[in-house]
Amino acid sequence: MASMNTKDRRLQTGERIFLRSACDGDQAEFLDLMKRSKLLHRTFVSPPLKPIQFRAFLKRGSQADTRSYLACRREDERIVGVFTLSQIFMDGFRSAYLGYYVGGPFAGQGYMSEGMQLVLNEAFNRLKLHRIEANIQPSNISSIALVSRAGFSREGYSRRYLKIGGRWRDHERWAILLEDTRKEFSITWICSDNRDLEGRWMRKQRV
Repeated sequence: MASMNTKDRRLQTGERIFLRSACDGDQAEFLDLMKRSKLLHRTFVSPPLKPIQFRAFLKRGSQADTRSYLACRREDERIVGVFTLSQIFMDGFRSAYLGYYVGGPFAGQGYMSEGMQLVLNEAFNRLKLHRIEANIQPSNISSIALVSRAGFSREGYSRRYLKIGGRWRDHERWAILLEDTRKEFSITWICSDNRDLEGRWMRKQRV
């Protein structure tokens, strides 16, 4: 884990996961996790694997139209995954593209599902966005299940949409609107510590 006090950089906190910004001190842990996740990521995503790529990741995350978040486990502050909101447009659009990937050792444990809810809370309530779009390869069943559980709707199919691993790959287009969260769920913020307002964001289905 990074040596810097991560609590100062926490942006959203859930029951098992918190989101925070990345920093130079994360490089060793981040790259080690990504190298151990090559088999899982395969043709789906190309995360940083070298120091120069990690520095580029940090630089992109500092740009005005991008927000990058590390999903970290509360019990030990280990990095478990990454979420990125990119091409953020405000004014009449108020939209962004969402990308994400989990570290191999942490896959299938529900961490990214919780992290997704925290990212949506960040996007809709803090950044005041209206629409989030995620583009996913049809064969990435786990990723499709993740956005479907989170309330995204499939809007279309984009042929040869993105070049990954040297090949142009088809993607399904999934999106969620602010109205979708208001229509299907109520949002409750439960504070666990009034001193620092650290808490967890929960979605309760209306009956």
